[in-house]
Amino acid sequence: MSSFERHKAKAPKTLKFAVIVCSSSRFEAYKSGRRFEDTSGDLAESLIEAWGFKVIHRILLPDDLKMIREAVDELCSTEDVDVVLISGGTGLSPKDVTVEAVRPMFEKEIPGFGELFRMLTFQREGSVAVLSRAVAGVCRGKIVFAIPGSPGAVELALKKLILPEAAHMVLHARGLG
Repeated sequence: MSSFERHKAKAPKTLKFAVIVCSSSRFEAYKSGRRFEDTSGDLAESLIEAWGFKVIHRILLPDDLKMIREAVDELCSTEDVDVVLISGGTGLSPKDVTVEAVRPMFEKEIPGFGELFRMLTFQREGSVAVLSRAVAGVCRGKIVFAIPGSPGAVELALKKLILPEAAHMVLHARGLG
């Protein structure tokens, strides 16, 4: 076993996730009692749980900087969350404010996450990858990921980057590694 593998073996075996889906249209449908689908939220939850982790909180929010920041602040203040996954609001549209909401909260940014996500997206989808502003960082010992809201992006980010390394990242974020 390599030193890297020994080190990674110290990581927590279970993690508790909070999943936030940012979508003004879905939020309005929810508020007005209309039916809506949350394909990306459902997919995120099923992938996280299939990996053996738990989804403790699932929240639907509009594309509202203040509401996103308040939700992340509250989740990062609780003991029952290890990872916050935010899906949606990372594009170039004026309404896309997720990155602006969470980036100032980071004590440390994890630049490799966004870079690798865009590289993997480029390999799969081509130049559209430049439109993604996916980011990750550490906030009070929690790992916060902000990813695009499409089901393909959710699957790519979770399967290729987040789920394989989340426990290892939490270990380091909490100063235990």
